[in-house]
Amino acid sequence: MTDLFRIPYSFLKPLYQRTSLHRSVIEELDDERLKKAYSQCRAITRHHAKTFYMATRFLPNHKQRGIFAIYSLCRYIDDLVDEAEDLLEREELTESDIRQKLDQLKQELHDAYNGCDQESDILIAFADVLKRYHIPIEMPFELIEGVCMDLFKNRYETFDELYDYSFKVASIVGLMTSQVFGYESKEALGYAVDLGIAMQLTNILRDVGEDLRRDRIYIPKEELDRFEVTEQQLFDYQRTENVVNLLQYQIKRTRRYYERSEQGIRLLSSDSRLPVYLARQNYSRILDKIEENDYNVFTKRAYLNTMEKFYVLPQAYYQLKLG
Repeated sequence: MTDLFRIPYSFLKPLYQRTSLHRSVIEELDDERLKKAYSQCRAITRHHAKTFYMATRFLPNHKQRGIFAIYSLCRYIDDLVDEAEDLLEREELTESDIRQKLDQLKQELHDAYNGCDQESDILIAFADVLKRYHIPIEMPFELIEGVCMDLFKNRYETFDELYDYSFKVASIVGLMTSQVFGYESKEALGYAVDLGIAMQLTNILRDVGEDLRRDRIYIPKEELDRFEVTEQQLFDYQRTENVVNLLQYQIKRTRRYYERSEQGIRLLSSDSRLPVYLARQNYSRILDKIEENDYNVFTKRAYLNTMEKFYVLPQAYYQLKLG
């Protein structure tokens, strides 16, 4: 941690101010309704995405608000589908009921894009974001389609199938937030896709045990077969040599996506590079934690504590300073 104290104070001061409990991010708004809406979105982001939230706090205020609103919308969609899945399993909801709920959500999004008045704090904030940033409506619609795959699909045959799912539930989020981050070249969007894939593959590896308890296996069957790993071995939480080899292969591929995505950071607006770099670095270190946990992805969750998340700050500063 000693490197932290070699960073010029003139650099750290504004960063510490942004990550403190200053209220200016929300309080600078004059509209009380918007203040309430964005405050709710900030609380949702802080509660559900601690690593991501820490990184976004280095953004200018108006960009922070935009990211909070987008994340909260994505979380709202995810929670809606999770709730529908639970009700479907208990036979308290039919597929037709689910379709009706999703159609209602799509209509609410249409209304937000058309400037209609909203009741939900999340949609009030998101509608305000749309006044400043161009986020095509096809993006949240594709996210809905991806999240809904979890209602009817719990196995993947090939990596191409998994890639399609990951693009819809994660890369789309990267493309939406890229409109807020800002970029100097559209080439940055391809790297945003790579980062989304990397983060989703990281989620999948981190949550293997949790997903198994919900009868979900996201690792493609063709790769299970290639490494001679059976579903039963996974359900039995076995860490045989074959299982470890399979996990090592998944980690190696995920790191390749992270490495490729880093090329896009220099294409972002200068005030967005540090937050994206921090998110990329800290999320990728979850893979290191999996290795440190001896590949126990079944009963031990890989995560970074607060100190570990800030530890990357000096590296991020020097990396970006050196270009």
